[in-house]
Formats: sequence, structure tokens, C-alpha cells
Amino acid sequence: MFTGIVEEVGTVERVERGRSSAVLTVCAAKVLEGTKVGDSIAVNGVCLTVTALEGGRFLADVMHETLNRSSLAKIIPGSHVNLERAMPADGRFGGHMVAGHVDGVGSILRVRRDDTAIWYTVGAQPGVMRYIVEKGSVTLDGISLTVAKVGQTDFSISAIPHTVSQTTLRERKPGDIVNVETDIIGKYVEKLLVSAPEAARQESGTITREWLSRYGF
Repeated sequence: MFTGIVEEVGTVERVERGRSSAVLTVCAAKVLEGTKVGDSIAVNGVCLTVTALEGGRFLADVMHETLNRSSLAKIIPGSHVNLERAMPADGRFGGHMVAGHVDGVGSILRVRRDDTAIWYTVGAQPGVMRYIVEKGSVTLDGISLTVAKVGQTDFSISAIPHTVSQTTLRERKPGDIVNVETDIIGKYVEKLLVSAPEAARQESGTITREWLSRYGF
């Protein structure tokens, strides 16, 4: 589990591609403190397992499914990536619950400055947009952000200059692809409401769409 608070920006040193997978070598500093082989590090929001440690670097395997669903398929040596270690049990929960399991990718449509804020508008597929809620949380390339506006096929976030300067958002421009992870809670709620048989929901007292509608939700 992660929080979407990026600890540092690392640099991809090597990308070794297999037939349907890859091995990344990432140069880093802070996220290597106390890190052991087998630990998890989010790389641009994708949870990867550390398979080896070399002075100032870590290696991680990227499986076929991950390459299909995320922007890591297009990563090249020299790319900058947002890094975050898995949250310790006694750590601060500064962002929101982030699993590191990317739902899909989005495309940066517009970047504009509004006084001190920087707005990013991201286009995404319907399967991602259905879980985007205004004032809810979303993770872009591993960064915990608040959704400011929602359209039919896109959404916007407003980032403070500090967040932009400390992450790869500072490099993002229209046309760039970003990893998107929607709020995990919404997906679980939908699954429970849709998959449970109506009779079972009624008997167990589970909240249903009808119940929510009846009481004004």
C-alpha cells in the first residue's frame, strides 16, 4: 500500500526488454534507505518488487500485464520516474490509499497556469472515467491528487507549485501519457453492489442502490 506522496524522482538507467516483459534499473537515493530485495517501490504509480540492489540503483521486473496497462511500456533510459516506498505501518498517511495497480493510462490534453496553481486536464477511457469523482482522489504517475473538474471524457486536477517541482509533473506537456489509478474504495463498493444477488443483499441488510435512492443519496 502507498499514499501517493512521491519521495523522490529517480532516473531509469537501463531497460532490458524480453519477449513480453522487461527489467528496469533505476537510479535513486532516498527510496533505497532501508530497502531490501523483495520490498515494494511504486515507479510512476506502478507497484514493482525490488529484485536486486546495486550501489545507488535497484532492479525490478515488469510483467506483461503491467506493460499492457501502463506507460512503463514506453519508458526508455534517461526517463525520470516518481518513486515511493510502500507505507510503513507507523507512517503518516499524507495522501490517500494507493494500491500501485494502475487502472489504465490517460493523455495530457492541456496544461495551464492559474495564479499559483497549475491545471492539468487528462483525457481517459470510459473504464477509467466512471470512477473519477469531483473532489475525489486520483493518482497520476504515482502522485496523489484531488480531482477539480470532471467532463465526459476528461478530468482536471489543480496542482500546487511544490507538487509540480518535486515530481515528474514539471516535465508533463500535452500529448504525454500518464498512469492513472482511481480511488480503490469506489471500485470495491461497485463490486459489492453489482455482484451480490438481490435476495442476499436484502437479507444481509447490505446497502443497495434502492436504499441509497430512498434516503436521498
